[in-house]
Amino acid sequence: MPPITALLHTTNDALRLGRALETLLPCAEIIIVDHHSADATRRIARDYGARIVTADSQAAAHHYPNLASHDWIFCIEPAESITEALQASLFEWSALPSQSVLDSGTGGLAFSVFMREQAGERWLHSPKQETRLIPRGWPRWQGRLPAHEPSATALEGELLRFALP
Repeated sequence: MPPITALLHTTNDALRLGRALETLLPCAEIIIVDHHSADATRRIARDYGARIVTADSQAAAHHYPNLASHDWIFCIEPAESITEALQASLFEWSALPSQSVLDSGTGGLAFSVFMREQAGERWLHSPKQETRLIPRGWPRWQGRLPAHEPSATALEGELLRFALP
């Protein structure tokens, strides 16, 4: 069973962080990389049992997954949350034997999710998948999130991105 570590980067996200953390039930560990928040972000993270790491201005994004206790990292932003269908997919995925999710290629498989983004009172479905579940040694990053991997397998369910807290 491959347990999952959730990884979030925060900066003054107190108004929306709780919503994201509430949906991370399939994750055995939550790491918050806090970029010097001046609001209640760190307190909220502690309330949800997250491990808080202060961001190092010299560290690249690929450094932080190395702090995880588990080999699989689910990257999410504070303005996002996962649907119940995606929660179910992650629970099912983490129940698979470790051998069945490993790849003999460079660093293992990657998994992607579909995104729904809030636009006023509507939700827009993005046809593009985003790579979010990666092995700890994932080498390619785009900012604070994994770079897109075209061969990534899509998980059932969606990631919701909220426009407002």
